[in-house]
Amino acid sequence: MKVLNLQCAHGHGFEGWFGSEDDFQSQLQRGLVECPMCGDTAVTKLLSAPRLNLGAGKQEPAQQVAALPDAALQAAWMKMAREVIAQTEDVGERFAEEARRIHYGEVQERGIRGQASREQTEALLDEGIAVMPMALPKALKEPLQ
Repeated sequence: MKVLNLQCAHGHGFEGWFGSEDDFQSQLQRGLVECPMCGDTAVTKLLSAPRLNLGAGKQEPAQQVAALPDAALQAAWMKMAREVIAQTEDVGERFAEEARRIHYGEVQERGIRGQASREQTEALLDEGIAVMPMALPKALKEPLQ
């Protein structure tokens, strides 16, 4: 198993596990490797030191790998995104319609999320309906394996 340090074009760092270098390259070419923060598929491999098992020789203290500068921010954002997903219903493309129905009391108030165009979002805001655009990575919307 190869554990690779990866980074998307937006500078988000993350780790990927692959059976081999060929597996990584194949998945990368097919667009299957994506950033868990933003869903970007423009992913590059970062340099990393290999771990070699050379026997039961003298054990040196493990060196700590420097964390990415924004690792704490990324972790906080992922936690917040998971909370949003856990506490809202995904209404998909019907977001604008459902937000209006809730605002005007046609259906019971509840937390929703979904997709809306820029024009739909601006129209909702003009009507006094509070919405917040937020990009959620596809990986968070599905169960992890």
